[in-house]
Amino acid sequence: MGCQMNVYDSEQMLRLLAPLNYRPTSRPDKADLIVLNTCSIREKAEHKVYSLLGRLVRMKQQRPDLIIGVGGCVAQQEGYRLFERAPHVDIVFGTFALGRLHSLVQKVEDQKKQIVDINPRRESEPLYVKEPIFTTGNATAFVTIMQGCDNFCSYCVVPYVRGREVSRNPKGILEEIEGLVENDISEVTLIGQNVNAYGQKNGHGCDFPALLEYVGDVKGLRRIRFTTSHPKDLSDRLIETFCRVDKLAPHIHLPVQSGSDRMLRRMNRGYTRDFYLKKVAKLRNVRPDIAISTDIIVGFPGEERVDFEATLDLVRKVGFDSLFLFKYSDRPNVPAAKFSNKVPEAVKVERFSTLLEIQEKFTLKKNKALVRTTQDVLVEGPGKRLPNQLTGRTPCNRIVNFPDGMARVGRIVPVRIVEAFSHSLLGQPVGRDHEEYSGEDGGISHAA
Repeated sequence: MGCQMNVYDSEQMLRLLAPLNYRPTSRPDKADLIVLNTCSIREKAEHKVYSLLGRLVRMKQQRPDLIIGVGGCVAQQEGYRLFERAPHVDIVFGTFALGRLHSLVQKVEDQKKQIVDINPRRESEPLYVKEPIFTTGNATAFVTIMQGCDNFCSYCVVPYVRGREVSRNPKGILEEIEGLVENDISEVTLIGQNVNAYGQKNGHGCDFPALLEYVGDVKGLRRIRFTTSHPKDLSDRLIETFCRVDKLAPHIHLPVQSGSDRMLRRMNRGYTRDFYLKKVAKLRNVRPDIAISTDIIVGFPGEERVDFEATLDLVRKVGFDSLFLFKYSDRPNVPAAKFSNKVPEAVKVERFSTLLEIQEKFTLKKNKALVRTTQDVLVEGPGKRLPNQLTGRTPCNRIVNFPDGMARVGRIVPVRIVEAFSHSLLGQPVGRDHEEYSGEDGGISHAA
């Protein structure tokens, strides 16, 4: 559940459990061990955890030997309290205990008793388990380069459940990416809670722009993405990598959260509206075709109509390619939970709908501008709606569905866009030899 870092952490769990003879299965009813890797960034995400745990009660009653574990941010946040709401759970392990999961499972197997590990003691850098690698058939992969956050935004639980910023050694990151390429991965997304703060604390002698250049030199890798960035750490050197590192996709997710300076101060974001707009202008000056997506919170405590209007104005000025929109909800231990002037739910809903309607028009307009253009699409797998349909993404991170029985997952193929929708594009492959790939630089060879 939750963010890309949980996807990555779940893969590490699979590798940790392999020596205990556990293997992944798509059949929960046949599983000997079920692990929920949880998210608590929003109240809704936490509710999903307890809803799923409720559905597992009957399964545990029918098979008492089934081991149920809850890890991730909800586990770190709740600890022993989780047993009160879900007494059928066997293991509660927090974000710092990821590397100890295999020993916790072994203890439950041997001792048949409940275990909690939310000890904040962790590895010197984010966990990476080299072997074994379970091949997924995917063309893309996440690579955690750092975890934790030092920003302490007033609404955010991340520093309390993920800890302070810790960066991985660049050598280990590059070795991991080289191994992924050897297993047919074409695109990597470098991830962290505040990815562009990479290397600022650890003393590895490598900051984020330098790391991107090193990753760009990995042979066989075709595309690089990264997320999530904090505007205050978006340096000019990092912006310039969009024209200096050829494999870096022209897309950035740059959360703004609000267009009101008053709200940004209350959120403890560390920048102003004008600062953010200047960063956007620099990005577009360096890379005019760059796609910019963002996060916005509506209904933050004390948000008045004038603050919301400022957010609407910023959205119109920037013209985001897409945005992720959230209604504010109190989270445990964060300063904003104690703020007065809470915004009524009905007002949050109204502001959410207004902003969503405006953004959908922007997104559709930008998508329509791509009709009759040819886009290089990285094939990610079969489409979900029609037979013989493939799906993939453009460099600017737009989803493209197209009919094709020839192209293979991981190939970059030229696709002519024929129709645009709010959340995807429809295309037709260009030429008959579109699956032929001419080397490691992402080039395509076309038939005359």
